[in-house]
Amino acid sequence: MSQSEKKQNAVPHTQAVEASRRREPKALRREQLINATIDSLAKRGYAATTLADVADGAGLSRGIVNFHFTSKDNLLSETIRYLQDEYTANWMAMVSKARSDTASQLLALVTADLDRKICTHRKLAAWFALITEAKSRPNYQKLAWERNDKYRTTLTMICRKAKQEAGYLYDSQSTGDAIYAMQEGLWLRMMLFGKDYKRETALKVVLDTLCTIFPKHFAADGTPLSVHPEDA
Repeated sequence: MSQSEKKQNAVPHTQAVEASRRREPKALRREQLINATIDSLAKRGYAATTLADVADGAGLSRGIVNFHFTSKDNLLSETIRYLQDEYTANWMAMVSKARSDTASQLLALVTADLDRKICTHRKLAAWFALITEAKSRPNYQKLAWERNDKYRTTLTMICRKAKQEAGYLYDSQSTGDAIYAMQEGLWLRMMLFGKDYKRETALKVVLDTLCTIFPKHFAADGTPLSVHPEDA
């Protein structure tokens, strides 16, 4: 078959694929576009990501991107929402499955950040690409902060409960903020160094930190311990 014949055959095939994609449910197309946005942010960064890149990455027409999101800013705002909603649903699920004692709840909450569903190089790179724009784009900052607020509030509440149980002398709010800052630092290190900084290394940092701050709630190997105020 000649090159011209191959090109002629490719056109109908491409049109058929595009027509099939248009018939897919609206929610599925939006998710395809958001995932393509995550890929582009991870590969190109914020400034170099265009609607055309997203459309091509999703295998959809550029008109469909405009139909669903109307602008790059709207698309990226929805991408922040998507990442944050996934993140929130994941840590809430992990906490709900954990034992009810304070140490187990705290361990589930903090290690949720390193869950393989959430903590991928692709998603971390996309997240940092978006967050670096937050200073000049208040709507991004608002979206990120509002969805992080529930996590931070939960973390501080568990730190307060641990303090009450064991008589620790720390400030609950400051301790929660310090743990949160550690998690962001681990994410940044994993994003910058990729496979050279392993998830297991980050997990050890987390366990060592929890053992240091909450010595009555965790054994030396990071095993959660039940603590009652009368035992402290």
